Amino acid sequence: MSILFLGFVVILLLTFGLIALLTRPSHEEKALDRRLSEVGRADASAGNRTGSSGQLVKSDARDSTSWLGNALEGYAFAQKCQLLILQARSSTTLERLTLTSLGFGGGAFLLTYFFISFLPVPLLAALVAGAVPWFVLIYKRSQRVKAFNGQLANSVDMMSNALRAGHSVVGALGILAEQKTEPSASEFREVFRQQNFGLPLREALTQMLERVPSGDLRVVVTAILVQKESGGNLGEILDSTVFVIRERVRIHGEIKTQTAQGRLTGWILCLLPVFMMLVINFINPGYSKVLFEDPFGRKLLYIGAGLLTIGMLTIRHLINKIEV
Repeated sequence: MSILFLGFVVILLLTFGLIALLTRPSHEEKALDRRLSEVGRADASAGNRTGSSGQLVKSDARDSTSWLGNALEGYAFAQKCQLLILQARSSTTLERLTLTSLGFGGGAFLLTYFFISFLPVPLLAALVAGAVPWFVLIYKRSQRVKAFNGQLANSVDMMSNALRAGHSVVGALGILAEQKTEPSASEFREVFRQQNFGLPLREALTQMLERVPSGDLRVVVTAILVQKESGGNLGEILDSTVFVIRERVRIHGEIKTQTAQGRLTGWILCLLPVFMMLVINFINPGYSKVLFEDPFGRKLLYIGAGLLTIGMLTIRHLINKIEV
């Protein structure tokens, strides 16, 4: 068992090393990052002289595992992970996320190997358990974006009314920042704050798009920026945008209703074999005992579970491929 665990650790380290080697930044990217960090330090020092409220550059909180963050910093996959943490509004850090994933993976490998000595199964369990923290962040991000999209139409409608009342775009953003609904209020509050600190409107809205990867928000930001470049009545443009967003939400709801049967079919096809096996074993105890005791039977169980998972993911992909 110790040899297998050592092999698992070696394979894991080799995988991380290969990813780090393939995604390492080029010399030009390193030079650019170095110049940007110098500018950031200069702005931060200037902000400290004028007070904490004027500091534009945020300092990342480092814990006792900051050496891991320094080792991963600069690589493309680490930057994507940090963006995922930002979009999910999680308090974790890249270091803690990586260590948690490794801990879950190693614990699942040892626990599974204690019961099932067939090596692919513990490796699969380690892979699934190690991905749990990432799936949690992805779920939090999706829930946050979903909540933001549900509030976006009303927020844009409020912005349009503020513009008709004579407010500027920045003033309308300030009104949105004062609303109580989250998470839209915090995002517009961040844009308004950046505007007060002198960041251009285009850059502030682009950063909000990075924090909230929403297709509806992209439509709104594009409308605002196009109007800023070409002119026109922004209130009427936002009214048209609100109509499009609400129609998208309505059509998306109809598609979700129409595809409910497909989703239910996928769940039934995946759970029916497991349910029937439990029922048969309840009626006739020991009926499938050979599947769990015979090595070839266990392999058939693993293959069957893999095929069920592939079938469920295929049905899910076909249903989710429908977009508005």
